[in-house]
Amino acid sequence: MDKLPLHIVRRPELDRVFGLLRDNGYTLIGPTRRDGVIQYSEIRSLADLPVGYSDRQGPGSYELVKSETPRCFGFVHGADSWKRFLFPPKRRVFGASRQAGPQAPFDIDDLRSPPPAYAFVGVRACEIAAISILDRVIGSELLDPYYRQARDKMFVLAVNCIEPGGTCFCVSMNTGPRVTRSFDLCLTELGEEFGVEIGSERGAALFKQLTSRPATAAEKELFRLLLERASERMGRHLETEGLPEVLRKSVESPRWQAIASRCLACGNCTMVCPTCFCYNVVDSTDLKCRKAERWRYWDSCFTLEFSYLGPTSVRYEISSRYRQWMMHKLAWWHDQFGTSGCVGCGRCITWCPVGIDITAEASGFRETAPPRAVPATPQQAMPS
Repeated sequence: MDKLPLHIVRRPELDRVFGLLRDNGYTLIGPTRRDGVIQYSEIRSLADLPVGYSDRQGPGSYELVKSETPRCFGFVHGADSWKRFLFPPKRRVFGASRQAGPQAPFDIDDLRSPPPAYAFVGVRACEIAAISILDRVIGSELLDPYYRQARDKMFVLAVNCIEPGGTCFCVSMNTGPRVTRSFDLCLTELGEEFGVEIGSERGAALFKQLTSRPATAAEKELFRLLLERASERMGRHLETEGLPEVLRKSVESPRWQAIASRCLACGNCTMVCPTCFCYNVVDSTDLKCRKAERWRYWDSCFTLEFSYLGPTSVRYEISSRYRQWMMHKLAWWHDQFGTSGCVGCGRCITWCPVGIDITAEASGFRETAPPRAVPATPQQAMPS
C-alpha cells in the first residue's frame, strides 16, 4: 500500500492549492451540488464543494443526502464525468461562408478555440482509468486534437475513494478504489486533515508551496485501513475472468430479448458512461446557402438512427442495440483497444430508469452460456 510517501496537510491548505492552481492559469473544475445531484462545474474555493454531503445509489436510484461527517468528498459521483470537458457533447468543427452569388468561393471559417488548461479536482481512481481508456480511443485512434490539447495541459488533483457507492464495482475491474497512476496530487480525507501523495513533477512543485508534515505511523495505518475497508464494501461485483468469451457464446441467447423487454433504449447508460465515445456529425446551412456549419454531437448506439446503413437500421430491435452496447463494452473493446470498456463506476446502473444492472446481466449470461460460441454475423460483430 505504501508505494508513495504520505504527507499530511490541514484542510485550509486545500484553498491554498486552489489559489496556486488559478495563479498558474488553470480553470478549476470540481464537484458541486446542483439540482439535487453532484455535477462537475467551475469552482474557486473549498466553499464551492458539497461539504457534508453523501449519496445513496442503487439500480435506477440516486439521492444526495446530508452526512453526519463534514467531509469534502464524502460522495461518489453523479451522472457527470470528466469526459464532458475533454470530449465535449457539442462542438463546432468548422464553418464556411460566402458573400456573393452561388458561384462565389466559400471562405472556410475555422473558429475552433483551444481548450483551457483544466485542473480537475476530486478525480476518483475509476475516472482516471476511464480517462486512460479515452487516451487510447480518442487521443490515439480518433486523433481528436481538442482532446489531445486538453489532456496534455490537464492537472489532476485526485481523491482516494473511501466510501464506495451502492453500484460501484471498481475492485472487480482493477481500477480502484485507490488512485495509483496518472495524477499530479492525490488526497485522502483523514478527518480534519488530508493525506497527500505526489504523482508528478508538476504536483511536487505545487506541493512545495504548502505547509505539510510527514504522516505518522498511525496515520499511515488509518490510510491503509480506510482503503482496505472501501475495497471490501463495493456495492456490486463483476466476475471478469473469461467474460468476453462467455458473451461471445451468448450472441443468440434469449436473454437479450428479456433485457429488451425492460430496456427503454433511452441511451442514458451511454450518456453517463465515462468511456463511451460514439458521436454524430451534423451539417447545416442557412436558407440563402451562404453559411454552412459542421457540428459534432455525442450520439448513442441505442438510437435507431445511429445504426442506419443505407435505407434502414442494422439494429432495428432494442435487443440488438443493447447487445451491441454490452458486447462492445465487455468483449469487443478488448479486441479493439486491448482493455475492457468498463471501469466499474456503476453509473449505467444508477442512471438506468428501469434499473438494469450490467453486473447482474453478465452473471446471468455466465450461468446460461452454451459450451461453444455462436459465430457472429457481420452486423453483430460491427463495433461502435
